[in-house]
Amino acid sequence: MDHDHLTLDALLEQGLAELFRLLGPEWTLTPRADRESLSGADVIVEVRPDGDSVYTQLLVELLPSVTPRMVEERLLPKLSLIRRINHLTNLMIMTPWLSRKTQELLREHGISYLDLTGNVSLRVSRPAIVVYTEGATRSPRALAREPSRTTLAGPKAGRLVRLLADVRPPYQAKELADASGLSLPYVSRLLDTLEDQLLIRREKRTITEVDWQNLLRARAAETDLLRHHSYAGMLAPNGIAAVMNGIRGLAPAGFDGIAVTGSWAAHRIAPLSAGGQLMLYVASWLDVEELADDLGLLPVEENADVLLLRERDRVVFERTAQFDGIQHVALSQVALDCLGGPGRMPAEGEAVLEYMADHHSQWRLSSIQGMRGNPQF
Repeated sequence: MDHDHLTLDALLEQGLAELFRLLGPEWTLTPRADRESLSGADVIVEVRPDGDSVYTQLLVELLPSVTPRMVEERLLPKLSLIRRINHLTNLMIMTPWLSRKTQELLREHGISYLDLTGNVSLRVSRPAIVVYTEGATRSPRALAREPSRTTLAGPKAGRLVRLLADVRPPYQAKELADASGLSLPYVSRLLDTLEDQLLIRREKRTITEVDWQNLLRARAAETDLLRHHSYAGMLAPNGIAAVMNGIRGLAPAGFDGIAVTGSWAAHRIAPLSAGGQLMLYVASWLDVEELADDLGLLPVEENADVLLLRERDRVVFERTAQFDGIQHVALSQVALDCLGGPGRMPAEGEAVLEYMADHHSQWRLSSIQGMRGNPQF
């Protein structure tokens, strides 16, 4: 469905058609012609079971897009006003697409919603209506093409996300730009996006809070570990332990250019299960074929037990830690890679986030000035 340049009238028409389909032919949906609304984008819709005198009213707000920040600043005050005026009227949002975080916030506050990809939540006590369906988890392409929107996709965003997760606030955009090597205009645009998603909070120009867990989840939702990295699949004929010993025996340049990530890194602090592929980040200055020879690895097309991943950005080697004499990526990078990985890896990523929440002092730096240290795990 093409949602590009969708008018509010078309949004209402398509939204009501979907709602009627979900409720069934025993229900009647009647938009009120007088539009007793709070704005030009509001429509009163009467919802009534056929042959029944009991009905409910939906104050439907038609919005081209909705962010969590908009829910807090615009929709919650409107909901409070509606409940004071008429407790029988229910607020419903219709929009082309809603993010998971926005949906959760709307449900938390009892606001119904419908987007044109199939995400729907409607709960009314009288007459009894309970509808909940799930649609697209990512924005349709037509919506994602907005040129002014800075997203969490790409290496630059990954660098800023790592910094926001790894360092406690307060700090300002210029400090983040200086520490990350990113341009100040780019950092400012991305921070605006994150504030709209309630992933950060600011007082004037100073960031005071970072929702680092949901920030990492949101970044992972924009990336795919294996699709967004070039990698070489390898077989370890002598076993993973021999590969680990080989890494310990590398010359300093080679040793510094390798870092364990994925399931093997996650197992150190959140062991859900044993095994899985050994994933190693390989720095750009290392020759993958020579490294494979040094570690006794054989290239294979299928059933690899070792993956050598090329770094997309040097940030994957920032704030690493050593365990058993081998370099591991920082916990925030482990979480990102697992959440964006295949198979059981997303569950491992959630377990890593849980560990991180319980051990702040072991991995999160107290200030940007203290970044040169290596938090251990």
